[in-house]
Amino acid sequence: MLRTFLAVHRSGSFTAAAPQLGLSQPTVTAQIRALEQQTGRELFTRLPRGVEPTPYAHELAAQIATPLDALATLEDTGATVGPVHLAGPSELLCVRVLPALAPLVADGVQLRVAQGLPEPLIEEMRTGRHDLVIATRRPRGRALQSVPLADEEYLLVATPAWAQRLGGHARADDLCAALREVPMVTYAEDLPIIRRYWRTIFGKQHTARAAVAVPNLYAVLSAVNAGAGYSVLPRSLCQDHLDSGRLTLLHDPEEPPLNTLFLLQRPGAEANPDVLRVRERLQEAARAW
Repeated sequence: MLRTFLAVHRSGSFTAAAPQLGLSQPTVTAQIRALEQQTGRELFTRLPRGVEPTPYAHELAAQIATPLDALATLEDTGATVGPVHLAGPSELLCVRVLPALAPLVADGVQLRVAQGLPEPLIEEMRTGRHDLVIATRRPRGRALQSVPLADEEYLLVATPAWAQRLGGHARADDLCAALREVPMVTYAEDLPIIRRYWRTIFGKQHTARAAVAVPNLYAVLSAVNAGAGYSVLPRSLCQDHLDSGRLTLLHDPEEPPLNTLFLLQRPGAEANPDVLRVRERLQEAARAW
């Protein structure tokens, strides 16, 4: 029962713990209820999705995790090396993550990579689908290990031709007014990145409609680079274009908006030593992102 408890505590879900233990979900539920009866304490608060450990459950997990993990190591016939299942935002994977991991792949590490939005990826990790996830938010609860990985800067950019037409406005109000005459390219109709930039940097709401709405940031970059208009893009995606002169910064605030990236690890994933190699390599490479 203690192993079942620890699996639920780490995964944050009876459903996610079941396949890890080789048990059915009703069996997991029954074992947790039996343990609650033995201890006389509630261990988990049931949520619409998963469970949240009670303070007593956190104390119990801290007491039993080390000896149970040590016992599992003794029982294991040896660490299993297999593919590392990694997931994160598509653009970041292509521009930063996969290039950083190329030396490990050349050294024999196998990767299985998935892309998607934070919420679905985190839910998939809870069910055991991913070993590591790079997300733009920290998951709720303590079931998933997470550490800050890097801060991503967001930049207001366009081609040099548009920058010249704008005339290099120094004052923020002048630049905002001038940009009303320039087409805007975005990856979503509700302009989440652009609205945040306007609110954070200019202290006002962005009310213009997009001239071009496309499904991902790569498509935004392609359209802006071709001269379709302006947008706000992560530095990792547009830095090469800025360095080559294909794109120009339209505004250079002292503190550009930042989005913190988090590296999440599935409980038990460390049994595969290649997961640890990938995690350590990502943390090392992220220092230069």
